[in-house]
Amino acid sequence: MQYQAYSKLAKSGDLSNLKDRAWYRFFEILPGLLAWATLILVVILSFSEPIFMAMFIILFDTYWFIKTVYLSLHLRSAFKRLRQNLKINWLERLKALPASNYQLSSLSSWQDLYHLIVLPLYKEGLEVVTATLEGLIRSDYPKTKMIVVLAKEESAGDGAKFVADSMAREYGNKFFKFMVVAHPANLPGELAGKGSNATYAARQAKIEIIDKLNIPYERVIVSNLDIDTVIPAQYFSLLTHLYLTTPNPTRASYQPVPLYTNNIWEAPALARVVAFAATFWHTIQQERPERLTTFSSHSMSFQALVDVDFWQVNMVSEDSRIFWQCFFRYDGNYRVVPMFYPVSMDANVAPGFWRTMANIYKQQRRWSYGVENVPYFLFGFIKNKHVSKRKRWYYTFNILESFHSWSTNALIIFFLGWLPVVAGGPEFGRTVLSLNLPRFTSMIMLLSMVGLISSAVLSTILLPPRPPQYGKYKYFLMIIQWVLFPLTTIFLGAIPGLESQTRIMFKKYLGFWATPKSRFTQNEPVVASGKGERVRLDIS
Repeated sequence: MQYQAYSKLAKSGDLSNLKDRAWYRFFEILPGLLAWATLILVVILSFSEPIFMAMFIILFDTYWFIKTVYLSLHLRSAFKRLRQNLKINWLERLKALPASNYQLSSLSSWQDLYHLIVLPLYKEGLEVVTATLEGLIRSDYPKTKMIVVLAKEESAGDGAKFVADSMAREYGNKFFKFMVVAHPANLPGELAGKGSNATYAARQAKIEIIDKLNIPYERVIVSNLDIDTVIPAQYFSLLTHLYLTTPNPTRASYQPVPLYTNNIWEAPALARVVAFAATFWHTIQQERPERLTTFSSHSMSFQALVDVDFWQVNMVSEDSRIFWQCFFRYDGNYRVVPMFYPVSMDANVAPGFWRTMANIYKQQRRWSYGVENVPYFLFGFIKNKHVSKRKRWYYTFNILESFHSWSTNALIIFFLGWLPVVAGGPEFGRTVLSLNLPRFTSMIMLLSMVGLISSAVLSTILLPPRPPQYGKYKYFLMIIQWVLFPLTTIFLGAIPGLESQTRIMFKKYLGFWATPKSRFTQNEPVVASGKGERVRLDIS
């Protein structure tokens, strides 16, 4: 089967061939089947084989502790590189880079490159969009090389039109090109969401700007940014430098670290823990580029985007799917380059605690719905024989394991790990193993607090300046909030992850849910400097 025949699959029903549909359906079931089988087996064996399960729990807790230490070391290393990159004047490095070092042979100067910046807009307010565009204005990269496309959803009504028109009046003459595109509602074959909106906008920019000006596609770097993304001043200078120095740059995506700190002071404690946990996970992933796929705000060559016919319009997780589209289009010769550089985004905050919790759950469920890429790449591995066996096995194991861990680990550690003691019966209760299991498990949990302490320290470094309406006691709350980590890991991590896998397992597919963006105070996005003090993201 040629790449084009399966490049835009969203679910098994998209396939007409019965054998292909059966394979794809099996791959849809597989993640949920593995997760539920694991949880059910743990419960059954806790009753029937309590000694075996007690030993398994001890080994599992030990593994979890070692993994926590391992990831903590990666976090510290990646965070150090991020802070180092923030201290570098990337525009000066870009200017000093000899043309002979360019990996794109058609270029004679870095100023031949353009940046196409796509900003999908739904119902976000003026304060959110203004902060994003002000971040672009503060960029040290020449605005004469920036093409900004504000992609509003027609279905968002007059509110989105008002915001888009206001931004066009304010910023329309401050870039090489500024374009407002209205994405029509209910286009055939589309799922309303960021992917369909961004694709429509990028296609319009291609027709009306890039093609009209005969700009070569390999000379355009496209960044698909969430509307709340505030960039550091040297983001595009670093991105350009990476693009020019990365071998075969059109066969790569470029991934920054999302810092969910724009409105972190407004967020309740549980929301802050979730926001920082997400930031730390994506920081860790920068240290493991062989596992990276694109997420949220990311950049790539416009040439690659055109080659795969833009982002997928009929699915939820288009941000990670674009990696797999390119991966199979180029027979496995595609990768994600970590930037070790931040972009600042919003934590999930809504009016009222319970609405915030509901929104966080929905956001986590949407993120975990990235499991819909599992059947896509497993099916692609069957159909595309040009991808090396090593890559096939590597991605299959690591990505399946990551989604399995997402939906099961916290439940096993914090809930089911104690089950053998309760369910093992009186005979097991008299054994030394039964007496020592709670003690050993508690000791492992205590040792694992080392990772939480590191997280607490780093989270205080990442904090923006404290708004005057919050007292100094808030710093104390920012530290002790990490005792809530088990709750967030279970109820705002494992359970939405398990729901996503179960939905796909039973063909209860999700639609796209746009996270509402609300800011009740204006915080200036910041990140950590190299010396531990906090500095603004716009460090120009």
